[in-house]
Amino acid sequence: RIVSPLFTPRAVARYEGYARELARETLDTALARDEFDFIEAIAMPFPINVLLRILGCSREDAPKLVELSDRMIANTDPDLSTLVGDKEDTSAYRLLPFRSPAGLELFEFAHALAAERRAEPRDDLVSKLVHAEVDGDRLTERELDNFFTLLVIAGNETTRQTLSHAMLALMEHPDEWRRLRDDASLIPTAVEEFIRWASPVFHFRRTATRETELRGVSIKRGDKVVVWYVSANFDEDVFPDPYRFDVARRPNEHAAFGPGGPHFCLGAWLARLEVRVMFEELLPRIEDMELTGPVRRIRSNFANGFKQMPVRVKLA
Repeated sequence: RIVSPLFTPRAVARYEGYARELARETLDTALARDEFDFIEAIAMPFPINVLLRILGCSREDAPKLVELSDRMIANTDPDLSTLVGDKEDTSAYRLLPFRSPAGLELFEFAHALAAERRAEPRDDLVSKLVHAEVDGDRLTERELDNFFTLLVIAGNETTRQTLSHAMLALMEHPDEWRRLRDDASLIPTAVEEFIRWASPVFHFRRTATRETELRGVSIKRGDKVVVWYVSANFDEDVFPDPYRFDVARRPNEHAAFGPGGPHFCLGAWLARLEVRVMFEELLPRIEDMELTGPVRRIRSNFANGFKQMPVRVKLA
C-alpha cells in the first residue's frame, strides 16, 4: 500500500520522456560502431540508467549497482560472482538475498541514500519511500533494505535480459523483424511476446496458504511450491504453437510478471514502457543485425539471461 501507487500505469507514464531520451542516447553511442556487444552497449546501460533516474541516484553509480546486482542474481556464475554459491560454503550469508555478501554492500548503499533523502527530500522514488506513510506505518530499515535491493535487481536484470532475448529472437526470425519494422503499431503487442519469450526469471518459490490439489497432486498448507514461469509461458494448453515466436500473438496471457494476485510484479508497467520505448527507437535505425560470435549465457537456474552477445549492425 505504501509503494504500489508509485508504479501504476499513470505514475510510470511520467518517465516515458526521460526513457526515450535515454534510449536515443544509448543508441547514439552504441551504433557509432559497426560491431559491439549488445549486452554491454545497449541492454545493460539502458534499464539501469532509467532506474537510477527514478531512484534519484547519480549515473556514476551505475557500474557499482550493476556489479552488485550481477553478483547476487548470478551467484552460481564464476565470471560474475566472487563467491560461487554451488561450489563454496555460503551458509554465513544464508539470511541475505541470494545468500550473497553483495547484499550487505547494497544495504549500505541504501542506508546512505535513505539518510540523504530523509535530510533533504527530492522528487525521486527513494524520497517517497522514506517519507511515505499509510495508516501511521512507514517502511522499517529492514523493509527499505529489502525493497531497495528488489528494485535494483528486478528493475535492472530482468529488463536487460528481456531486451537481449528479444533482439536475439528478432535476429533468429528475420520475417518477424521485417513484420515489426513494416508495422510499428505492432510494437506494444510484440513487447508482450518479447517478455513471454524471454521469461527472464525461471522460477520463484511460494508457500501454499491452504490445502489444495493441482493436476492430481495434493498440496498441503505450508508446503513449499516452485512456480516455473518459463514452463507456464510455453504451456500448450494456453498458447497455440507456443514455440513459435510471433510478434502479433494475441491473446498473450503470459506469466512472466507472475500469475496475478498479491505476487504480481510491481514494476510490470515500467518494464513494458522501457522495452517498448527501446524498440520504437531501435528498429527504425537498423537495417540488419547479426551475431559475430557465440552468445554466452549466465550460469544460473534462476536468471534466464546472457552475459555476452557480440553483434554487427547495418544502419538503415
